[in-house]
Parts: sequence; C-alpha cells; structure tokens
Amino acid sequence: MTETAFAEGRKAGFNLIPLVRTVPADLETPLAVYAKLANRPFSFLLESVQGGERFGRFSFVGLPARTRLQVTGYRVEVITEGVVVETVECPDPLVFIQDFIDRYKAAPAPDLPRFHGGVAGYFGYDIVRYIEPRLSGGWKPDDVGVPDILLLLTTELAVIDNLSGLLHLIVYVDPGLPEARARGEARLAELQEALRAGVRLPEPAPDNLMTPLSDMSPDQHRHMVERAKAYIEAGDVMQVVLSRRMCQSFETSALSLYRSLRRLNPSPYLFYYDFGEFQVVGASPEILVRLCAGEVTVRPIAGTRPRGKDSVEDEVLARELLQDPKEIAEHLMLMDRRAQRWWVGFA
Repeated sequence: MTETAFAEGRKAGFNLIPLVRTVPADLETPLAVYAKLANRPFSFLLESVQGGERFGRFSFVGLPARTRLQVTGYRVEVITEGVVVETVECPDPLVFIQDFIDRYKAAPAPDLPRFHGGVAGYFGYDIVRYIEPRLSGGWKPDDVGVPDILLLLTTELAVIDNLSGLLHLIVYVDPGLPEARARGEARLAELQEALRAGVRLPEPAPDNLMTPLSDMSPDQHRHMVERAKAYIEAGDVMQVVLSRRMCQSFETSALSLYRSLRRLNPSPYLFYYDFGEFQVVGASPEILVRLCAGEVTVRPIAGTRPRGKDSVEDEVLARELLQDPKEIAEHLMLMDRRAQRWWVGFA
C-alpha cells in the first residue's frame, strides 16, 4: 500500500488498515505455515478439502490474537494482552458483540479473499438462551468450564491460495498511531523471514482404538428417545436432536489430533483453534449459514449413500439419493424450518 493510499484511508475514518505482502508459497503447506507463524495460544487454522479429494482454494492461518471477547452466561469480558479491560453484565450478549465489532472500521480490501481479518471463534449451543426468550430462565450445570462464546480479534493472518501457490501476509494497523505504517511493514518483513525457518510438527495421534466414555448410560439415552417421541406425538416439537458427550483421555498434543483428523476425515470445513487452556478441533461436511453481500447461503445435508467402487456406481448412488422421497421430504423440512425461524440482519 502506498503512503498516499494509507493517508486516504486515515482521512476516510478507518481505524484499521490492512497492509499486505504476497509471497510464493508453492512449497508450503497450511500446517507448516501455521507451525511457523502461529502455533501459540489464541491462534487458529482453517482448511478446506473438497469432496475429500482436493484442497479448497484458500486456507487461513490466524496469528495469536492480542484481544479476545468471551461470554459466560450473561457476563461479557474483553481481554487484551491477558488483561481484562472491559466487563459487562449484558441481557443480550449478541448485541454487545455486534457493538464491539462496530467499533472497528476496516478499510476495504477487494483484492483479498472473502475472509481477511475480523473475529473468529465459536458460539456454543447454550447461546440459544439469548435467542429464545422461553429458555432464558435457566442454565444447565456447566460441567465443561469453557466460555459459551469465545471470539478472537484477528488482525494478523496468513491466507494461502492453494490455486495460485501464493501466500498473503496481512497485518492490520491503526493509522492513528505513530509510525503505524512503518511498524506494520516491519512486522510483515518479520513474518516473511519466519517462513524461511524449518518446522517440526508433532506426530499424528496414534490410531489405537479406545472406548470413549459417555456422559449417560444406554438406558438414559433410550429414555430420552422415548420422551422425544412423546413430544412429537403430542405436537410439541417437529424435530429433536438428541446428543450425548463422549470423552476420552488424550495425552498427545491437540495439533497432532488435528493432523490425524484431516488425514482420516478430510472435509470442506476443517478447523483447529488454540484457546490456551483448551483447543477446539473439528471437521464438518457442510456450511451452516453464510451471509455475504446481502446473500444468505445454506447447504443442509440430509441423507447419505456409501461411495461406489468406481465413478459409474457413484453416479447411480447419487441419482438414487436425489430421488429418495424420504430424503427429499427432509430437505424440504430443513429449508422450510430455516426460512420460518431465521431473521437475517444486514450490517
């Protein structure tokens, strides 16, 4: 970015301006970039493997965040450099989160991928209590001990373009601070130099079969099923998702677990978050919802068939799945329910 463009961004009222350095990365892997630049608390890696066969175009490495926002119940905390700088008891933490995001006016970067900075993290299932008033009166006991929401303010990241073999190093700076542009450029040079270092990744987790521990007995789970069936028959609910937590002791690093997961279950949405005291690792085949430029995208998955022995059998099984009345009905139900229940806001 030129000095003139930087000055224009400051005059336009932006308090975050992205500085970008693009370098060749055709010999790098997303995991290696993560290990070199970001393998510390409050960082993340997002990857995509389409169809379990090829990488999606972009992978994202979020460098350790200086500021994070966490919500437990109705208590919201903003933490910067390990110090709580703001605490609020909020009847609707989602409103606070939107207000927090609105504090930052980032200069547009149309040449960068869709995600090139902002907040990244998770929203726990219990946040339904902020959305459904009838559920706001009580909370189940917290036997996990992690925030209900934890978001990282990502102002430094690396975006790997798997198609072009290029890597975009992105550093956001506040133009109102002294020497902001010079400091940002120096940071980009530091990150570029770090890419030249060697890397040692933890070994993938062993493939030993172990029996996980459930938080309920089979009889308790069957009782939940019977209760759900009774609610359906009474017309109280249309759909119920029953779940139980499975636990397993694990002595290897969470990053090694992620390495094994991406090998055994390559998925369109692979994620690894290091939140310091705990990590979140996962792989999902579907997008829940995306809001981009006023357009909402949902891609619910319902119904599966096994893979065929070749492409011809794959095609036969795919046609069978598309014509299955039960699967068609479930897709219609999913879309109807989402259309009825969702109110989409546009920033």
